[in-house]
Amino acid sequence: MSLFITFEGAEGSGKTVQTRTLYKRLSRLAIPALLTHEPGGTVAGERIARLVKWAHNAGISPLTELLLFNASRAQLVEEIIQPSLKVGKVVICDRYADSTIAYQGYGRGLDMEMVKRLNDTATRGLKPSLTILLDLPFEAGMARKANRKHDRFEQEDIAFHKKVRQGYLKLAAEEPERWLVVDASQSKEKIKEIIWRRVSRLLSGQGG
Repeated sequence: MSLFITFEGAEGSGKTVQTRTLYKRLSRLAIPALLTHEPGGTVAGERIARLVKWAHNAGISPLTELLLFNASRAQLVEEIIQPSLKVGKVVICDRYADSTIAYQGYGRGLDMEMVKRLNDTATRGLKPSLTILLDLPFEAGMARKANRKHDRFEQEDIAFHKKVRQGYLKLAAEEPERWLVVDASQSKEKIKEIIWRRVSRLLSGQGG
């Protein structure tokens, strides 16, 4: 049974940990699964990711960010996600198109209809079966990453990240049947089990 599951959230919210945890659990159950991430996941995407996340002095504009993220996304959908879904795999993606709406739409203030149109073009209309939002205030997330090098987005001010968080919560409220909002301040074990309860229902065909 193919499923497309995406994880969203602020920096330090635990997305990487929980995507890997879910992937390992599915693998142990012999459920065919694939784990990928945005931006990146392909050779072209990884090159774009290095530019858009780490080129601090490149003067990248919000519109350029939008186009770069969607270039990476288009390649990932074409090369990795769609072929995996076609053969019945569960595809888990650390960030997807909702990140662009939250960061470039709500955070950067780009025209929302333009952002959505470009997302739809890059994804060919492919939407997740389930999107998990690990919700955490920016300050708490960055405290977890205090000793790590920060990328361009992590270096943005608190006002930017508050807009991103509110954007995510608005998106989740608009499509509650697709989104699962999880308080990311809870323990990793508790978050893992909340996610698994929802995923296991989807796998059994019971829906959200």
